[in-house]
Amino acid sequence: MPKFSCKDMGMNCEWHAEADDLDKLLEEIKKHASEAHGITEFTPDLVEKVKSVIKD
Repeated sequence: MPKFSCKDMGMNCEWHAEADDLDKLLEEIKKHASEAHGITEFTPDLVEKVKSVIKD
């Protein structure tokens, strides 16, 4: 089950999530990033950086 933590991206944020699959997790991350951090553009580079810190 993939897991993500904002702290792993260097953010001063305690938010973390896990989901059944990577696509669901990425959607949760995008929603949180938009609502909590004002990040609305998810460039390919940003998506790759996010994927690099996701743990299985």
